[in-house]
Amino acid sequence: MNALISVSDKTGVVELAQALHDMGIQLLSTGGTAQLLAAQGLPVREVADLTGFPEMLDGRVKTLHPKVHGGLLARRDLPAHMQALKDHGIETIDLLVVNLYPFEATVAMPDCSLDDAIENIDIGGPAMVRSAAKNWKHVAVLTDASQYQAVIDEWKTQPGLSELTRFKLAVAAFNRISDYDGAISDYLSSLNLETQERSLFPAQANSRFVKLQDLRYGENPHQLAAFYRDTNPAPGSLVTAKQLQGKELSFNNIADADAAWECVKSFDTPACVIVKHANPCGVAVAQDALSAYKKAYQTDPTSAFGGIIAFNCPVDLPTVQALGQQFVEVLMAPSFTGDALVQLQAKANVRVLQIALPPGGVTAWEQGQNMVDVKRVGSGLLMQTADNHVLSLADMQVVTTQQPTPAQMQDLLFAWKVAKFVKSNAIVFVANGMTMGVGAGQMSRLDSARIAAIKAGHAKLSLQATAVASDAFFPFRDGLDVVVDEGATCVIQPGGSMRDQEVIDAANERGVAMVFTGVRHFRH
Repeated sequence: MNALISVSDKTGVVELAQALHDMGIQLLSTGGTAQLLAAQGLPVREVADLTGFPEMLDGRVKTLHPKVHGGLLARRDLPAHMQALKDHGIETIDLLVVNLYPFEATVAMPDCSLDDAIENIDIGGPAMVRSAAKNWKHVAVLTDASQYQAVIDEWKTQPGLSELTRFKLAVAAFNRISDYDGAISDYLSSLNLETQERSLFPAQANSRFVKLQDLRYGENPHQLAAFYRDTNPAPGSLVTAKQLQGKELSFNNIADADAAWECVKSFDTPACVIVKHANPCGVAVAQDALSAYKKAYQTDPTSAFGGIIAFNCPVDLPTVQALGQQFVEVLMAPSFTGDALVQLQAKANVRVLQIALPPGGVTAWEQGQNMVDVKRVGSGLLMQTADNHVLSLADMQVVTTQQPTPAQMQDLLFAWKVAKFVKSNAIVFVANGMTMGVGAGQMSRLDSARIAAIKAGHAKLSLQATAVASDAFFPFRDGLDVVVDEGATCVIQPGGSMRDQEVIDAANERGVAMVFTGVRHFRH
């Protein structure tokens, strides 16, 4: 049996080659890989000796030869194929080990030039992988170092690999080639040849996702569904979660959990977010998880029933005990104490997810957020940069005579952060780091304000001396009047309406402070 090994990433390849040699498999290789194996004392035959043709064009041509592809593509169960190999002196290649030139890593470097990118487009590697994967019934193909040990272990227990293993390896190989070709297409489609600048939105978008699980159904029982993750997921994102207990997550669980997690991880002090139907129905910050939960729950106990709860800090036993007052679908946190997990085991139906917070940093990627958002429309996609804007003091402009106090400014910033995660039109009342009333998803901003007040009334919360955030500008003064009538003493909104001055005059007339951000947070 012959194994052809030609890898760019040399991780684990010496150990693999040694194991194959020990099992009596002949080693073929190219260039640097052959030199490495020979330096380790392994008997290796150069592909150039096999083909009788030297590597040429700076290594661009070395495996593109009938003696390589014939050995990979010949069907061992067809006498005509085997006779053709015999007639032309071609040996079979039974195992192919290839990983490709590091194109993705190369173009990810900020100083990557087009020439650098082009030279890292692998030609012979993908061609061999396709040949081997096509002929998977007779040839095994390895495209990643993570596959090596399992293949060695199986080969040691039987002559060759099982048909199931070869098929799985072939599927992984074609997936790798698809990812690789997609990355090349993305890069070249995004490049302006004249300026050498790249667009965030390439001329052809090649989405690449890996299925994590099939779901019982979608938003409704008559819909089929599955859960996928990006091939290169952001750290601290929902797809990196580890489920510690509970039933399988549903489609709606996942959608709501993502909304809760994205919101809670935006706070840098202990926070709790309770989400129902993709909207935060209670958000609070406090000195610890228990205090944050009690405040968040108080916002809207009715909606919190059957909700998704997320913390950005460790969850301890007292917090879990307090959660016993309500039905919880999903509970998320970076960590849980041992006694908290023991207590949770009594509630076997609660889905418990542990998610590491993203590492610190200044970029959206480092914060574990998506760089691009996608919305499906009929036979098409809408793509946009994600709403990762973080409000700074430089963005804010106090436009009223009344200036917000430091405490009011703190609540305005908190309200603004929550409003970003509430479906438009969004109105959020806040006091002392706690949501007091949330109005979401209404066609009229007035109705969102009224619903927020109704919610506060149901929870027996006073809206006196609250701060209010509006995700978009007030088009008329009536929206401002509604929130002030309910008790708001300060307001934060984007500004930008043709009637901004009318709204500013109304705020001055009512004696409230108002801050413009210059940024809106529509969320549909």
